[in-house]
Amino acid sequence: MAIERVAVIGAGVMGAGIAAQIANAGLEVLLLDLVPEDAENRSIVAESALAKMLKEDPAPFMSKRAARRIQAGNIEDDLARLDACDWIIEAVIERLEVKRALYTKIEKHRKPGSLVSSNTSTLPLARLMDGQPKGLRRDFLITHFFNPPRYMRLLEIVSGPDTRDEATQELMDFADRRLGKGVVVCKDTPGFVANRIGTFWIQAAVTEAIDRGLSVEEADAVMSKYLGFPKTGVFGLMDLVGIDLMPHVDRSLAENLPSDDPYHALRRDLPVVARMIQEGFTGRKGKGGFYRINRGDGGKVKEAVDLTTGKYAPVRKPILDSLSAAKAVGRKHAARTLVTHPDKGGAYAWAVLSKTLGYAASLVPLIASDIAAIDRAMTLGYNWKLGPFQLLDEIGAAPFVERLKAEKMAVPVLLETAAGKEGFYREHDGALQQLLPDGVYQNLERPPGVVLLEDVKRRTERMAGNASASLWDVGDGVVCLEVHTKLNTIDQDVFAIIAKALEIVPKNHRALVIYNEASHFSAGANLGLALFAANTALWPMIEDLVVQGQKLYRKLKYAPFPVVAAPSGLALGGGCEICLAADAIEAHAETYMGLVEVGVGVIPGWGGCTELLARLAADRRRPKGPMPPVVEAFETIGTAKVAKSAFEARELGFLRDTDGITFNRDRLLAGAKARALVLAEGYRAPDPAELSLPGPNGMASLDFAVHDLALKGLVTPHDRTVVNELIGVLIGGPEADHTTPTPEARILDLEREAFMRLVRNEATLARMEHMLTTGKPLRN
Repeated sequence: MAIERVAVIGAGVMGAGIAAQIANAGLEVLLLDLVPEDAENRSIVAESALAKMLKEDPAPFMSKRAARRIQAGNIEDDLARLDACDWIIEAVIERLEVKRALYTKIEKHRKPGSLVSSNTSTLPLARLMDGQPKGLRRDFLITHFFNPPRYMRLLEIVSGPDTRDEATQELMDFADRRLGKGVVVCKDTPGFVANRIGTFWIQAAVTEAIDRGLSVEEADAVMSKYLGFPKTGVFGLMDLVGIDLMPHVDRSLAENLPSDDPYHALRRDLPVVARMIQEGFTGRKGKGGFYRINRGDGGKVKEAVDLTTGKYAPVRKPILDSLSAAKAVGRKHAARTLVTHPDKGGAYAWAVLSKTLGYAASLVPLIASDIAAIDRAMTLGYNWKLGPFQLLDEIGAAPFVERLKAEKMAVPVLLETAAGKEGFYREHDGALQQLLPDGVYQNLERPPGVVLLEDVKRRTERMAGNASASLWDVGDGVVCLEVHTKLNTIDQDVFAIIAKALEIVPKNHRALVIYNEASHFSAGANLGLALFAANTALWPMIEDLVVQGQKLYRKLKYAPFPVVAAPSGLALGGGCEICLAADAIEAHAETYMGLVEVGVGVIPGWGGCTELLARLAADRRRPKGPMPPVVEAFETIGTAKVAKSAFEARELGFLRDTDGITFNRDRLLAGAKARALVLAEGYRAPDPAELSLPGPNGMASLDFAVHDLALKGLVTPHDRTVVNELIGVLIGGPEADHTTPTPEARILDLEREAFMRLVRNEATLARMEHMLTTGKPLRN
């Protein structure tokens, strides 16, 4: 049975968020909740949840249009509508009797074969299904989403002994392909995978910090990037998710875990945490948490709580030799350096990791069948850069075991096995292998249809490359251009590999895909390089960068082979422009695309103005005539609008209707490659664009709009300078007239000339320097 319509019962934070993500994927959703006592509007709870989500930031919806796919109702009047649903998700309060009573009602109305699942994070499936009819047991699973459902990729799925295999597979495929989830199949054990290990880690980190006298700032600096944990650290993470959740999760685990589980030894009363919760310091949703913003005396001071006294004081940057040592050796050796350092930061890191990683190793195969599933759960559910077994390999399983033994700590069998072999993972004959509980290595199999560049790199040599970019043969005649600078910014070395691709692909290949597996596609041009050249008055060097970028991007556009860009994460400035130059875009749903150059005092210089104008003019849904595309491009570029999803990118004109959107990040390369191969059949390069632009006749209306914003205090003096240059480009220059088409080559010349005038402006240089220093735009 294909899943086409879904019901979510429970319109709280999780239920509403799940409904939003399913609507994002294009499905109709029925969202139900209780009828409040004496309510005139009997569906007010679900309707209010829907209205609230439309105002939230970060937004649960990828486009406000997705909200139209959700119909609100209530469980007293609308349960009969479940007969049209293929999947029914229960997301009500974590009380067994409430859930079981609801299942009885659901069973009366659902159609045969429809899937039913619970979003529980604490209750075992066996208890939920105890005494339930066989038909429901066959169609029932646990689907544990993580909050917020749009942004957290992990979905834990638990099947029961009576669950149909087809039901499990159908739900796994749907969650993977349609919702973009990284699915981890878990055993029916307390906390499943991510919360079982994650809660243990948090408890260990908090209690060890208190016992060892570390400050909140010191503990978070250690439990952070050098160990591959989120940059928030552990206390910052608790502030983010809510400190008041900690006692509930702790109590649930303690009640359900075996009496000999090591988690019990970590538990203790934490007076400082209890007091914070009682006083409303529950994290970011409350008055503050382990950190807070003190707005006294008209200013804003970030403060951290003292774990001993409970009093707040201004945050201080931690100074620990262990952190300096970890920074000095680089990421791959940072974890090993940190846990072996003799200072209190190193001792703290070892104390937490020796417990947490040892605990994780003791749980295989109890909570999941293999180590890869556990690593995937922790990276997708807790945003760890490395799962526990990947982290153990970086530290070294053998020295880890030696130290555990020296300190008379328990050594799990699997950890002992890894120490005597090649670690938990190894590369063998071009394939990544994982260590199984029986001590045998097994190839790590990807789901059908998943193609990862990291796997390509294991089995092949790169075709060409330098420190900034590489070319890889991804099969079937398709070449992949990978940028791998910091934030994948574009520099002259990237240009060199683009030129190499233009040379290589036509000889023996069919298409080019631009793609990488970093967190972000590209943050744009290398701003540091441009600022250096400007500060040393190397104006010819800057102009050469602009000219070179324009030429190479045009060559990509008019190459004798198709080019497909596959962005994910940030695709800003020059990163957006290279997407616009491609024949097609296959974008990850979480792509944040925009031409943001005005923030650093310039305008798009590599064809962004030209391409956006052309796309807006060609869009049949948009108003016709010379002015509408110019006005919309001006609003988008002049205000540095950034699409906060691929769907918003389509609404802004960066993506065409013919461009694709992929929900699962792991399927992006395969999708882009497939699109490129379709285009390669009988491929013919596009004709150069000619645009009907208004010329000086269009300047007045744009200038009036800027003047109105200036009167409202929304435009700074330098903003006015920048947008005046932008207007000159978008109208086609002083000689343009809407009766005579303006060739794109002319608009490119205007872009370059305006860029060079602006980059010589001292106010632009101040903006560039401020952005590089602070990461924030300067309003001068």
